Amino acid sequence: MEEEIREHFVECVTHYQSDFYRLAYSYVKNEADALDIIQEAIQKGLINLKKVHNPEAIKSWFYKIIIHTAIDFLRKNKKLKIVDGETMERLHQQHEDRYENLDLKEALERLPIKYKTVIVLRYFEDLRIDEIAEILGKTTSTTKTRLYKALQLLRMDIGKEELFDDK
Repeated sequence: MEEEIREHFVECVTHYQSDFYRLAYSYVKNEADALDIIQEAIQKGLINLKKVHNPEAIKSWFYKIIIHTAIDFLRKNKKLKIVDGETMERLHQQHEDRYENLDLKEALERLPIKYKTVIVLRYFEDLRIDEIAEILGKTTSTTKTRLYKALQLLRMDIGKEELFDDK
């Protein structure tokens, strides 16, 4: 069973590598830092594989490790970066553009981490609410509440920007 879980972990990391990288990058806005986060998350994953009992849960379990590793990285380094358009374009050459609206991207960056995480996982990684709840270790209702609050904050922020742009 242990070897089966290890193989499944390697397959998962390999198959979803661009998704995992994009998630890490959404936090740090720097290629090298995102790669460092992924590398550290893989190490943590390999060390803690014995805690996984269901191979089907590895993807959401690893998302959780990446999120916690990225948040720890931000806390240690106390830096948040806004990514420039050229870098974002290069990152998403093979994928559809997930940040078409610059105002939305900037508003998303201003969200507190707990709300940004829910938005990124739901709308940029296309995860279901129950998967997000499992990743965050929260109930489904708490996750729905955070998503609703995050959307409200984004609407208010973008609405404020549009108000100032009209003047």
